[in-house]
Amino acid sequence: MNVLFWILFATIVNGLVGLVGVFSLWMNEKLFNKLLMILVAFSAGALLSGAFFHLLPEALEELPAMNVFACLLAGFIMFFIIERFLHWHHCHQHGGKCAVHPVSYLILFGDGVHNLIDGIIIGISFIVSVPFGIITTLLIIGHEIPQELGNFGVLVYGGFGKTKALIYSFISQLTCVIGGIAAYFFSKSIEGAVPFILPFAAGGFIYIAASDLIPELHKEPKLKKSLISFGFFLLGIIFMLMLKFLLEH
Repeated sequence: MNVLFWILFATIVNGLVGLVGVFSLWMNEKLFNKLLMILVAFSAGALLSGAFFHLLPEALEELPAMNVFACLLAGFIMFFIIERFLHWHHCHQHGGKCAVHPVSYLILFGDGVHNLIDGIIIGISFIVSVPFGIITTLLIIGHEIPQELGNFGVLVYGGFGKTKALIYSFISQLTCVIGGIAAYFFSKSIEGAVPFILPFAAGGFIYIAASDLIPELHKEPKLKKSLISFGFFLLGIIFMLMLKFLLEH
């Protein structure tokens, strides 16, 4: 089959992962609320671990350390600026009250960039060979499922309704298709830009985890629930670290 067909098929299937939160639509509201902090904690750990153990090491293999950390800092600063603008636009304009927290939009923006990179990687891998592309797609989907569940939880916790969070997550996930198509038509040009995009995205993920998600975990007053959340935070880190070793062997 045509390589472009394989790229489209793989990226669309990966895009469907954005609908994984659909299972919560039939979940008991009380039970879902209990799971929200767990999802937030897992997502915080996964974002940090993904940035430090996946994105940054890959970038360091292609670029000098100074360039990588400059891009990381640029990403961190950009996400800070975006959040301040969103906070002013959505909260300050309404007397300081904000129904949807800016972190929800940051998650969507960061996830969109991340999925765009995934699409580029999938596209390039299929250009190398179809079997390699299939393996790469399966590995990316395996990584995306828990991350998308965590992101869905963050969106709902940030003020989105379940249906709105589901739709926006799906749209954000579909940037993978754009990345795949771009990789097919501009493979040589985009391949050179990926090492710069990776640390930029890592800076955004670190900002989201450290500035928005982890502070929410500190708000839990009960020790038992705090320990449970911390356990899932560590689980998110460990999961991404284990995935790193599986990808390399």
